[in-house]
Amino acid sequence: MSTAASSGTATASRANERTPAQWYCYIFGATLLLVGIIGFFADAGFDVGTDIDGDKLLGIFEVSGIHNLIHLASGALLLATAPRRASARLAALGFGAVYLLVTIIGFIQGDTVLGIIPVNSADNVLHVLISVLAIGAGLASNAYDDVRGSSPARA
Repeated sequence: MSTAASSGTATASRANERTPAQWYCYIFGATLLLVGIIGFFADAGFDVGTDIDGDKLLGIFEVSGIHNLIHLASGALLLATAPRRASARLAALGFGAVYLLVTIIGFIQGDTVLGIIPVNSADNVLHVLISVLAIGAGLASNAYDDVRGSSPARA
């Protein structure tokens, strides 16, 4: 087999490899969808403000109906953006930034985020990890779907 032929095969296989952002979007998207569904078995209430008293998922994380809907929407967004490198990278970076903001608000407010999402220390720590992984995956990923990493060719 010639070097050119094997090089072409290696190039084609690299083009089909998923980036860290794509893996992040697939794995965390599916996980958040599952958590959103299971969360409704723990607490399906939609109380807000001072009435928030979320029940615990897995005996650790506070959830509520609104929190579950946010998990479902986040998971759907991540899964929808996962197939393309550019959208997965953008989603991972944006998702990481938003979850980091939610985490900061959760640490400041203590038991809620803006009076609508019940949180506790375990939620805040998990949100930090989710944020750091998302931002790291986004920064470690190529946004272009071609192999060389340069911008797509213009017609």
